[in-house]
Amino acid sequence: MNFHVMTLFPDMIMSAASGSILGRAQKSGLINVNAVNIRDYTDERRRGRCDDYPYGGGAGMVMQAQPICDCCDAVRRMIDEEGRSGSSARVIYMTPQGRTFTQAMAAELSREEDLILLCGHYEGIDERALELIGTENVSIGDYVLTGGELPALVMIDCISRLIPGVLGGDESALIETFHDNLLEYPQYTRPEVYKGLHVPEILLSGHHENVEKWRRERSIERTLRYRPDLIGSAVLNKKEMRFLEELKRQLQEETDASGEADISGSKEGFKA
Repeated sequence: MNFHVMTLFPDMIMSAASGSILGRAQKSGLINVNAVNIRDYTDERRRGRCDDYPYGGGAGMVMQAQPICDCCDAVRRMIDEEGRSGSSARVIYMTPQGRTFTQAMAAELSREEDLILLCGHYEGIDERALELIGTENVSIGDYVLTGGELPALVMIDCISRLIPGVLGGDESALIETFHDNLLEYPQYTRPEVYKGLHVPEILLSGHHENVEKWRRERSIERTLRYRPDLIGSAVLNKKEMRFLEELKRQLQEETDASGEADISGSKEGFKA
């Protein structure tokens, strides 16, 4: 898979993408991360200027349409020259105004051959550029950063680990947090006892079916406790649904006894 990042700070992208799992995935040819400097496409190349004052007044500067559009055209031509369709490549604009990035979206995007990621800066980007290049707006959360490079790297990391071979054992990406819309179960390693705390006996039993049942139940319990907003869309079988209802009943009794918040699955959740 090929990631093409349009940015004012290409070194920031390439430095982060050259290490750890992303670096190994690039060396093995499973992914390619290409940072394209938007400044190289400005009509004011001598000054490297890509921004100007906003029409209508206001604080800050706005990235100009021309260098972004020309940069995107160049990236699409490059994709065409490599034998793929540049016009079909999806363009993702990193913005807090976008649709929230999720594990499901990552799985969807991991099936693309090419993704073009646009990183904004300053007070934003001239709206005409976004219209002309056909961006999809995506946010990694309800907060504001100084630029789109960190969100782009978050997306690259999350999407890459879903590509077969990147993690080595492909099961790793399938049974972790947000699989079936559940949080991941608790994990343990050696020693069996640490500062008086024991590894749960079921994990030492060697009984794989019971271990998997325990892990699913702990995932359901953790999701209900820490992310009750997810539990309504969790993928559960009939036995797990009965376990969930019993768990809700038990936890509600606990919170009623202590006078704490309701745990019925609202976003407010409950206090542990």
